[in-house]
Amino acid sequence: MKNREDVRTILNTVFMLLALIGIITYFAFPAHHLIGLVIVGVAMIVKVAEFFIRFMF
Repeated sequence: MKNREDVRTILNTVFMLLALIGIITYFAFPAHHLIGLVIVGVAMIVKVAEFFIRFMF
């Protein structure tokens, strides 16, 4: 069970970093809003993966 918790911790950390980078990109570079949204979208996919690990296994 410890291994699953380690994977969840890593995925949560990756989610938070991607979300922060996406938000910074979105607001700091107005010409690149789409890139910021794509980064936030990838972060959401990572969070959904963590969610399934938490509740399915």
